[in-house]
Amino acid sequence: MTSKKQSGFREIRFTLAMILGALMVCGLPIAAGASNFNIGSGIYDITGPAAELGMMGYSMPDQKTEGISMRLRARAFVVVDPVNGKRVAFVSADTGIIPQGVKQQVTKLLLSRFGGLYTDQNVLISANHTHSGPGAYSHYALYNLSMLGYDSVNFNCVANGIFQAIVRAHNNLTPGTILINTGQLDNCGWNRSPTAYNNNPAAERAQYAADTDKTMVLLKFVTSAGREIGALNWFAVHPTSLGNTNRLISGDNKGYASYLFEKAMGTNYAATNTFVAAFAQTNSGDVSPNIYWGYPNGTDDYSHMLTIGERQYQKAITLYDGATTALSGGVDFRYQYVDFSNEIITSAFMPSGMGGGNTCTAAIGVSMLAGSTEDGKGLDIPEGITYPYDISILGTVFPWSFTILPEDQACHAEKPIVLPMGRIRPQGIPLTPEVLPVQILKIGNLAIVGHPTEITTMAGRRLRETVQTALSGMVDHVVIAALSNAYAGYVATREEYALQHYEGASTHFGPYALNAFQQRFAGIASNMAAGAPSAPGPTPRDIADSQLISVLGVVFDDVPLGKSFGDVETNVSASYARGNTVRVVFWGAHPRNNLRIQDTFLVVEKVNTTEVCRQEKVGCDTVLVCEDQITGYTPVAKDGDPETVYRWKRDGIANSKITITWKIPPNAAPGKYRIRHFGNWKSGWTGAISSYEGASAIFTVN
Repeated sequence: MTSKKQSGFREIRFTLAMILGALMVCGLPIAAGASNFNIGSGIYDITGPAAELGMMGYSMPDQKTEGISMRLRARAFVVVDPVNGKRVAFVSADTGIIPQGVKQQVTKLLLSRFGGLYTDQNVLISANHTHSGPGAYSHYALYNLSMLGYDSVNFNCVANGIFQAIVRAHNNLTPGTILINTGQLDNCGWNRSPTAYNNNPAAERAQYAADTDKTMVLLKFVTSAGREIGALNWFAVHPTSLGNTNRLISGDNKGYASYLFEKAMGTNYAATNTFVAAFAQTNSGDVSPNIYWGYPNGTDDYSHMLTIGERQYQKAITLYDGATTALSGGVDFRYQYVDFSNEIITSAFMPSGMGGGNTCTAAIGVSMLAGSTEDGKGLDIPEGITYPYDISILGTVFPWSFTILPEDQACHAEKPIVLPMGRIRPQGIPLTPEVLPVQILKIGNLAIVGHPTEITTMAGRRLRETVQTALSGMVDHVVIAALSNAYAGYVATREEYALQHYEGASTHFGPYALNAFQQRFAGIASNMAAGAPSAPGPTPRDIADSQLISVLGVVFDDVPLGKSFGDVETNVSASYARGNTVRVVFWGAHPRNNLRIQDTFLVVEKVNTTEVCRQEKVGCDTVLVCEDQITGYTPVAKDGDPETVYRWKRDGIANSKITITWKIPPNAAPGKYRIRHFGNWKSGWTGAISSYEGASAIFTVN
């Protein structure tokens, strides 16, 4: 998008904001039944170690961070009912998952700061599910397996950043209105398991125009003074445009869409009160951004990511500018923990004529190891394995010894078990959590369903219908916030599960997991409708103190003889044209020494000059000599901007080369520029960490 177009959008939104503000000040309804809330938004950096930490998503041991394409952020919204004082907080985080330990830590931090104002019950934390963020931040061993251990640095970075985003949203609370709009977005996601989807009943499939959900639901937050403070939307697509060869930290297509929206709205990431745009995750379990182009090849992934992100942004901005209907009603919430390894399901939630049912002790199937063959291939195993499989050929894929119990295999039906996570208990702790939260936030006539798994298209539709029925007359809109508050694989429909594609093989609790979730969500929704509390359920284990930290820190940093940290190894060229890429290499240090949260490892600066003239005697003549004098520098890009790349590479034992590139935007102002690098190095003698910086030569953009 050109700057001219962005400017036009800002002018349009400013006009709408003034009109809406005038209506609210005058006490006129924006839409029938509109009501006001106290609203606040906040954003905070959660970018973890940018070097040598395994990435979360594809489970590839050799996929480790090597730099930053875009920074990761937590985006929070707090809504308070001014009548009864009830409040809820919703957070969308640029992470692969939200481990249960992260939710527990955020809750502890909130308790310390606010007392009982924000708790497990009224805070919902959802991952956007990028596969290009650093991992090793779960307290459960399976999710740290490919990273070879737990990393407290990244865990604290994620948990503290989410907490800080909520704090900012709380501090920014002010009277306002929330507008809602919905619309269809095609050509932005495709079903990656159509065979499994088509196993759902034909009559059910006939109710929908597509095999993925194409509806984007968007909320627009406007203060009573007419100031626009945020946008929050849900749309179903995996952030897997960047494949498993990527080594740069990125929020993928959803993170990029957020960046575009925030850029257009003038978001200042250093400010405590600024515009926030969250592109949250919903029932995308079987929805890929890659089917149109094919499997990510490592060459075109980035351009595909830009395309899918741009499409989400363009739809969101259209819905945002067209939003006129206000949410109406009060604020409420329900929350409950459930042991999904042993849930008895009543006949009301089972297939007709079956009677009751039950879930199973957590296990995954053979085809889970195939990976999603459209997004992130795993082992050379096909999807759809429903027959006994000789798992001995897998060798030492898993570092645990185990026996598959006949009763577990019988419970999991078509799934040939390859790993019974619920039975393997190092230190007495299962590999994945079985006590999971179910949560509903009600904001006016909208219900947000906090679900702790990746849920497929049709499974999500069924769950939405279940909640909508239970809250009939109270809500008009139901959205699923997937990957929320904890993480336990996938949930597919019974029919999809039977074919054991990747999603079914990754459904932890057996063929009737969806039915169990429907039962529990119907229960807390019915409690909400009746104004009754929900039983808290069993307390999940807190295993923060049981972690075996095996991700090592930096031992020391060094530079070649005669060099200093921040020295330039390869300098820039003298001049470039718009669209060219500027490249400079510094002698630097390991980025783990200082994550530079709410900061940057680089800045591209425009050189400000003024013409200074003086008279000089040349022979018998006096001539006027003029030259440009530097008066200062204006930042134009940092490491959170997608046109820059910060890349780390080890050189020898302890040396680090830092390569910074800047793809010059087509609308860059002509003139002189430079690139600066910031970092911190660790002494091998004292262990002290010290800052350093360096600068490229000045270059010209024509």
